[in-house]
Amino acid sequence: MRVKVEGREHVPRRGAVILAANHRSFLDSIFIPLVVHRRVTFVAKAEYFDDPKTAWFFRGVGQIPIRREGGSASERALASATEVLQRGKVFAIYPEGTRTRDGLLHKGHTGIARLALRCDVAVVPVGLVGTDEVQPVDSRMPRLFRRVTIRFGETIDPARYEGRANDRLALRELTDEIMYEITQLSGYEYVDTYATKQAEDIPTETARIASFGDIRAPEIAAL
Repeated sequence: MRVKVEGREHVPRRGAVILAANHRSFLDSIFIPLVVHRRVTFVAKAEYFDDPKTAWFFRGVGQIPIRREGGSASERALASATEVLQRGKVFAIYPEGTRTRDGLLHKGHTGIARLALRCDVAVVPVGLVGTDEVQPVDSRMPRLFRRVTIRFGETIDPARYEGRANDRLALRELTDEIMYEITQLSGYEYVDTYATKQAEDIPTETARIASFGDIRAPEIAAL
């Protein structure tokens, strides 16, 4: 593949960090570890580890198995990510929750913000461009000789939301800030709806996109 990498210097060479990327292809979890000079850990469906044909690969690239049935999968994934970050490692996450099926960039789930605030860890936004051209959703085989661009943005420090890890407004604003940066890095159109596997959007209230310069006191932000 013809892979172009921009902004890799924004990924710290040591210490805990969260990589937050848009999600367009199964291969996203391969391209990111290939261009980062540190081991990158993801959370993956346990089914991948049950199949001998894929288990060796997912273990080799540092992914953590998570079963969706029985209890809260999101909480278990959050706990696994917390363990990785507490060891000073790199954890990667797709705030959209699933791959886009309409080519648009969708609203992020607030788990990324909760994780960043819980662990007091900075977030590096990542824009993936063209990975769906290599292997579209539901395609079994990749296409060769396609162009892929991976852009790493400047670090987002969640420090100004300190003490607000349980504040739904703070979580929403930090998540929207991260998604805004991913939008700028990827260049894909953003829509304020969640991505679903059925390619049907869940109507939601309009979410405000926070900017870097939007530093407000909690009592003002709640208005």
